[in-house]
Amino acid sequence: MRPLKPDQLRRMSLAELQKELDNLRNEQYRLRVQQTIGQLKDTDSMRQLKRNIARITTIINEKRREAGV
Repeated sequence: MRPLKPDQLRRMSLAELQKELDNLRNEQYRLRVQQTIGQLKDTDSMRQLKRNIARITTIINEKRREAGV
């Protein structure tokens, strides 16, 4: 898992960001299950995924504030 760049995220629409957030949350669930049953080898991917989710939610909130929603 690589970190997502904030400038790249800011160019995306709200719908694209929401779709990416859903994908990352599904991936987080999958990794959490792997970790629970002891199959997860790359534990750093959990941390990176959590940070990417936080980046996307921050950008979504910024866009909503700008739009006045």
